[in-house]
Amino acid sequence: MAASKAAVRTQTQGAPAPRNPNPMVPFVWSGTDKRGKKMKGEQLAKNANLLRADLRRQGINPTMVRAKGKDLFGGGGGARITARDIAIFSRQIATMMQAGIPMVSAFEIIGAGQKNPRLKNLLADIRNQIEGGSSLHEAIGKHPVQFDELYRNLVKAGEGAGVLDTVLDTVATYKERIETLKGKIKKALYYPAAVIAVAIIVSAILLIFVVPQFQAVFKSFGADLPAFTQMLVNASDFMVKYWWMALLIVGGTIFGVIFMFKRSTKFAHFIDRMALKLPIIGKILHESAISRFARTLALTFKAGVPLVEALDTVGGATGSVVYSEAVKQIRDDVAVGYQLNLAMKQVNLFPHMVVSMVAIGEESGALDAMLFKIAEFYEEEVNNAVDSLSSLLEPMIMVIIGGLVGSMVIGMYLPIFKLAAAV
Repeated sequence: MAASKAAVRTQTQGAPAPRNPNPMVPFVWSGTDKRGKKMKGEQLAKNANLLRADLRRQGINPTMVRAKGKDLFGGGGGARITARDIAIFSRQIATMMQAGIPMVSAFEIIGAGQKNPRLKNLLADIRNQIEGGSSLHEAIGKHPVQFDELYRNLVKAGEGAGVLDTVLDTVATYKERIETLKGKIKKALYYPAAVIAVAIIVSAILLIFVVPQFQAVFKSFGADLPAFTQMLVNASDFMVKYWWMALLIVGGTIFGVIFMFKRSTKFAHFIDRMALKLPIIGKILHESAISRFARTLALTFKAGVPLVEALDTVGGATGSVVYSEAVKQIRDDVAVGYQLNLAMKQVNLFPHMVVSMVAIGEESGALDAMLFKIAEFYEEEVNNAVDSLSSLLEPMIMVIIGGLVGSMVIGMYLPIFKLAAAV
């Protein structure tokens, strides 16, 4: 195993170098070229003197060289590092590795092109670790927030097999697919949430600003108001006097649900199971979880990770608490000798078609290929379902908002209609 790791390091970055006591750090500099034109930039260097010498060799007279302020990966300036940032980085490093660019140089090139200081510092730290003799999976292992267990295991398997460039390309494709799928799911969930939010805002505006204008007119009638109108007037009085309480209740409820979802496994399981039972949305969430399960398991299995170990990292990639717990049960069943398709059938979450295709894949020895086909099928199903949902919700928004506003207008004019009828 040690010999294999050494071979991989030789292939990707040359012979392992001894630990570097002076790691590269980012500097900012300014100066003038031979024509007197002002120039500035950022560059990694071991110290300021070496950077000044390097700039002079390039024909630049440095006037200022200073270490850039550090904002270690969770604090300081710059936007946070997102999963999409890691997906883009994965494609960049895979492309450069396949082009034969040494790994240290590849990290330097990619880091120099980053505008996000946190991501730039992250890549600089990984580059320093590799330059000091660490393997790639050891270097990214020091940043578990940005590189999850699945990512690290795949890179480790690629280094062990001497096919790191191929594995990185596969990982890049996987991250891109997963991020695209996440975007589709967010789009499907945000649409109904936006409808509800707009309905609440419109109702609040009407109750606080519009309904009170009618109350003076109603008082001049000297008669009892219709029940529906009286209900609107009472709701308006409450909103005018206690709008802050309504805001606290709505905000507190949202915060409480999010807090409990993160802290309580039982509550998260309950919310997730309820979401899976919703019409249309539930079907999209089911298909999304299945496609992510299939693609993640196919990728890890294809990389040479044993099935039980692969299932250890798959659960968290499904994006569902219910499916994550089901994957744990599947892993336990497979560990004691069950076939994968039988273990999947026992959890009663996967459609018959999926279980049957997995069984065929196991019998034919092409499980990874069959799982990839399942993932592609359900990803397409999610795309179609999200597009259909968007088309369905557009007229629904108009109906909901129109019905809400219309009912309030009718409620306000009911006393006037009643008075006109009496006359």
